[in-house]
Amino acid sequence: VQLEESGGGEVQAGGSLRLSCAASVDSYRSYCMAWFRQAPGKEREWVSTLSDAGTKTYTDSVKGRFTISQDYEKRTLYLQMSRLKTEDTAVYYCAAACYESGGGYHSDYWGQGTQVTVSS
Repeated sequence: VQLEESGGGEVQAGGSLRLSCAASVDSYRSYCMAWFRQAPGKEREWVSTLSDAGTKTYTDSVKGRFTISQDYEKRTLYLQMSRLKTEDTAVYYCAAACYESGGGYHSDYWGQGTQVTVSS
């Protein structure tokens, strides 16, 4: 499984960005896909999940601002981020084969990450 993120960059607070994640994987439709992020000096945290059944879930801090979606034909996962805040600054990681364990989300496969910087 190979995952490659793109679309990161620098944006002012209140702005928008769309992250993409191209997945090289067989049976793409059978995978739970997710986005995580890691801010400087902090542990990696879960952001959003799109289950293989199509269920979308979000961490509370991004609800109403971020939207996860995917294009099955292109095998690409997206994260549309709007009304960005400085606290959204982080490296964003695409993940595949996600699952819940110990009260949190985890994944077996990871992309290399893309930097998102939100300036005030």
